[in-house]
Amino acid sequence: MRMLVTLAVIGLALAIAVAAWAFWPRGGQANGSGPQVGEPAPAFALRDPNGQVHHLADYRGHWLVLYFYPKDDTPGCTTEACHFRDDIAAIQALGAQVVGISLDDADSHRAFSVKYHLPFTLLSDPDGKTVAAYGSLFKLGPIAMAKRHTFIIDPKGHIAKVYRDVVPKEHAAQIIAELKRLQAG
Repeated sequence: MRMLVTLAVIGLALAIAVAAWAFWPRGGQANGSGPQVGEPAPAFALRDPNGQVHHLADYRGHWLVLYFYPKDDTPGCTTEACHFRDDIAAIQALGAQVVGISLDDADSHRAFSVKYHLPFTLLSDPDGKTVAAYGSLFKLGPIAMAKRHTFIIDPKGHIAKVYRDVVPKEHAAQIIAELKRLQAG
């Protein structure tokens, strides 16, 4: 009985912590971590579900929409990914590519991509180093996940726009509008 109560208290504390994180205002970076607009984007070398390594330099000369998300096949992450999927032609018409990054493994990314017919690359960051370099790592004890952040990276490899307060169902349209604005000068 005592163990059951202890487990219930731990579960409640964890649920409160996750809920607090989920609803905490994320409009800015209180700790200043992660790249800011105008700074070079942190380099990365991460694998896609097929084992191919992708580097930031591979996208040089193109606009890159680099989005971080918590977990494959969860409601918010699926909504965001499917909106990017549905708007991929408009994004590509603006000379941009979309790449998603989470801490999920390659098998999870493969299943997620296949299930929702995602036409863009998902990269695995199992140790969280790239996620952390972008100021997007959330840790609560043994639990780690990427925060829902997006970076638009210009063709020269610099941060052009940072989104730290993302609404999944509106985000793809927001990205298209911002790419148009950035490219207009």
